[in-house]
Amino acid sequence: TMVSDAPKHYPVLLNEIISIITPQHGGTFIDCTFGQGGYTKEILNYKNTKVIAIDRDIESKKKADLIKEKFPDRFYFKNLKFSKLNHLKLKNENIKGIVFDLGYSFIQIKDPNKGLSFNSSGKLNMMMGFNEFSANEAVNNLENQDIEKILRYFGEEKDAKIISKNIVKFRATKKINTQDLVKIIEKSKRKRNYKVHCATKTFQALRIFVNKEITELINGVINATKRLKPGGKIIVVSFHSLEDKIIKFFFTNFSVNRSRSSRYIPEQNITQKALFEEYKNRVLRPSKEELKRNNRSRSAKLRFATRSKNKFTPPEELKKKFKKYLDLESINA
Repeated sequence: TMVSDAPKHYPVLLNEIISIITPQHGGTFIDCTFGQGGYTKEILNYKNTKVIAIDRDIESKKKADLIKEKFPDRFYFKNLKFSKLNHLKLKNENIKGIVFDLGYSFIQIKDPNKGLSFNSSGKLNMMMGFNEFSANEAVNNLENQDIEKILRYFGEEKDAKIISKNIVKFRATKKINTQDLVKIIEKSKRKRNYKVHCATKTFQALRIFVNKEITELINGVINATKRLKPGGKIIVVSFHSLEDKIIKFFFTNFSVNRSRSSRYIPEQNITQKALFEEYKNRVLRPSKEELKRNNRSRSAKLRFATRSKNKFTPPEELKKKFKKYLDLESINA
């Protein structure tokens, strides 16, 4: 979730999400990115609702404990990555809506221990929880061509080749820290764009790689779809083009009305195999009012789909389509 400079926390596109999942009619919901608890609190304001919340960041447990005190019977929290959604024991739960907010909160970005920001004096960490290695290990240990691919695929960084070359050159003399990395990027960039800090794309790419965000997202939405009851809603709020591309592909190609020429579902099976009801390909963006209140929400895009009555069949083609990203995230630093 993105938040504003003030300590006040603004869950992104909250009104839009509430109108899609309609908690006023009761039901059980899964908040896959609990964070500061913005969506969860709003859902629990409605009677006859129940929220199961998960978050990989152990820091979010403090907020969760406060909500648990207030709603002991209607709220359950687990410190878990959302790709492991299938590990939740949900025996007789009738899951009406599952929400993913793929953004990072201002609180997380500003936390020097997390080392997510290029303004941070902290360690090059970037681990959000349940990680195998840190960004520090990635930049100091990975092969040149792997670093280049990470920057290019996950950061869409045009100068990936020269940045990775300079990283490898620099680390031969000393271990790279946050400030070193920023200087290496500044030195490597050919064109200056003063609107966006030159280290933005590299830091985004490393964060995605360290947290295996693409693997997480693909496994997360597959497991969420498996858990939804017919008519249940899956909602994803994304903040960069690769995430949005994945969600758009998934919802479009696995819905009843997907284009007839799709190679992804055999023609005769389309109505039995489709995981979602008719998908409208609508993207919801923050309103002018929301942008005024919380400028950090400006890149947010919301897509949602409705689970069909069909039996769940694993959407293998989703993994095939984004295989190069999944393979890259399987490299260990």
